[in-house]
Amino acid sequence: MPVYADSKAIPNLSVWADVESLETFVWKTVHKTFYDRRELWFEVLEKQNFVMWQVEDGHQPTLAEAKARLDHLNQYGDSDQAFGWSYVPQAKLWLEARCA
Repeated sequence: MPVYADSKAIPNLSVWADVESLETFVWKTVHKTFYDRRELWFEVLEKQNFVMWQVEDGHQPTLAEAKARLDHLNQYGDSDQAFGWSYVPQAKLWLEARCA
């Protein structure tokens, strides 16, 4: 599903019940093993490539919505519209494993 002109860009979109569940998956499962080796598969990007936002019950976000939110984050920074880990006070695990 191309979202950007770059054919090597692979979008990923998932919805989580809460930040704690997402944090546990990202930092306390086999996912972290792959994340720790991300430089083997991915180029370092100049812009933020991960975005979070509140999704209302029953709403199914689209890749177009995710791209718009990511673009908003990169243009304006963290806000209720689009944010990263640092904008979520209850998120703590990212502090130990964040990108340099």
